[in-house]
Amino acid sequence: MASEEAVSVPVDGSVIAGDLAVGPEAVGVVLFAHGSGSSRHSPRNQAVAAHLREAGLGTLLLDLLTTREEWEDAATGRHRFDIGLLGRRVVAAVDWLAGRPESAGLPLGLFGASTGAAAALLAAAERPERVRAVVSRGGRPDLAEEALPRVHAPVLLIVGGADREVLRLNEEAAGRLRAPHRVRVVPGATHLFEEPGALEEVAEAARRWFLRPGEEE
Repeated sequence: MASEEAVSVPVDGSVIAGDLAVGPEAVGVVLFAHGSGSSRHSPRNQAVAAHLREAGLGTLLLDLLTTREEWEDAATGRHRFDIGLLGRRVVAAVDWLAGRPESAGLPLGLFGASTGAAAALLAAAERPERVRAVVSRGGRPDLAEEALPRVHAPVLLIVGGADREVLRLNEEAAGRLRAPHRVRVVPGATHLFEEPGALEEVAEAARRWFLRPGEEE
């Protein structure tokens, strides 16, 4: 399994921080777009990323905000729902991965949580030739709005069964997708998938989707 390397991705005249792990035998790479108020250190996304690496997939866990923007957001919350900004950051990371020798020729998947799911879907719509699959965990795909019909990659929307409002929003967003898609409900799980076995189910469903897009089972 590849070791993680701290990287800096250039964006808007500044940089955002990430942790990249792509081994020489990697069969693909997954870019993680974190949700509102979270970071690349999210224990939930770290756990999913570790599961994917065990399956031979490389990972890039990325902070979508610069250090200064994170300070501003902590005080005001002004950036966390700026889907246009977050989406552009994911696009920049997609382009950056395309220029890295260890990831340039690999199939690319996007994993988004919360508002990061909307950013991932926006990037998938903007880079259809590069993004092969998208997985959302407890995401807000509805915030991607007009980008949804332009997504070509297969999309897996994973939602906790007890997260009823987010489930409703995901089902409505799924109705706007033209790409192959599936809404997977984890019975009894709440928004953060903290129930026993819930996050493991998310990680395994994501692994299958990224290795065989559109063929979860």
